[in-house]
Amino acid sequence: MTTDLARHWSLDPNVTFLNHGSFGATPIEVLRHQAALRAELEANPVRFLSREIFDRLDVARAALAAFVGADSDGLVFVPNATTGVNAVVRSLSFAAGDELLVTNHGYRACTNALAFVAGRAGARVVVVDVPFPLASAEQVTDAILARVTPRTRLALLDHVTSPTALVFPIARLVAELTARGVETLVDGAHAPGMVPLDLRALGATYYAGNCHKWLCSPKGAGFLYVRPERRDDVHPVTISHGATATWAGRSRYHLEFDWAGTSDPTAYLSVPKAIDCVGGLVPGGWPEVMQRNRDLAREARRVLCDTLRIALPCLDEMVGSLAAVPLPDGTLTEVTWRQRDPLQARVFDGWGVEVPVHSWPRAPRRLVRVSAQLYNGRADYVRLAEAIAKSLEAERSV
Repeated sequence: MTTDLARHWSLDPNVTFLNHGSFGATPIEVLRHQAALRAELEANPVRFLSREIFDRLDVARAALAAFVGADSDGLVFVPNATTGVNAVVRSLSFAAGDELLVTNHGYRACTNALAFVAGRAGARVVVVDVPFPLASAEQVTDAILARVTPRTRLALLDHVTSPTALVFPIARLVAELTARGVETLVDGAHAPGMVPLDLRALGATYYAGNCHKWLCSPKGAGFLYVRPERRDDVHPVTISHGATATWAGRSRYHLEFDWAGTSDPTAYLSVPKAIDCVGGLVPGGWPEVMQRNRDLAREARRVLCDTLRIALPCLDEMVGSLAAVPLPDGTLTEVTWRQRDPLQARVFDGWGVEVPVHSWPRAPRRLVRVSAQLYNGRADYVRLAEAIAKSLEAERSV
């Protein structure tokens, strides 16, 4: 790590960590806060989980709702965005002939969930091919809207794409699809803490996000936001006591999601601390955090593209705290889940750089995706560029 702010994280100093996007990294101060909450829980689990938990969740929910521009009534905690997406699509009823839109940039776990419910109902998943590299955001909207038909029921769209690190023009997409009578489910896994959010203004029917990525909360904290008119229709993946419980002043929606069985809620309860902690690391608060990371990600891809003599694959306006750069085709023709590309292995084993190299849209084509967080600096990406250049030479010589 190359900035003074790295001292706030417990990352291995011997590793150049450029993969914040996969699982995040939690500051030491936030982990200590979570440890204190766990100590309280274990001192009297009955008091904490039976008598106090709902009030505690309400406080944490209010802080998160204010950060993402949502009303607390529509926000529930879930372990991760994938769980939120599953809760929505497993709650909806589809019929034979219905069409469900996704793009080829979608996160596989969420696309799998949509395919699962479509298969049971006889509905059809329509995969929209959005090019990458691409010249403008209009290519995204044009490609998606061109596949809308009278049968289109739902569009599952990424706010920030995982494999290609593109910030989609989500506000325009939601508006255009809503005008066509299509409900929108936004996979916002990477958005909170990367780009400013105002979920009320956005108007998506459903929005699922993560707190453990760019908000830097402990692992296992995400959220689901649902528009008022659809809240009674959405249920958690696990049906539990909340389905029949009564509690004055609490909605069925909150009752169902807030208690789905015994678990450790301290990741949820640590979200306000993460918001305060990370926002307090720089003078300008969260706007400066986002701007710093965005500027660094754009600089990172320029360093990579200049070194590797690759054209920038998209406009700066489509880059947040992540950036993806196409690489020469790899040696693999088929990649299994969790298999490391040999180039990724060389870069980590030989240079100590943790960065994902993955096949997209399919092997042998591949990308490198870099993350930019406050603990990173330009020198990290200079090292990465050198490591990739040397490793590509070694790969060609084999």
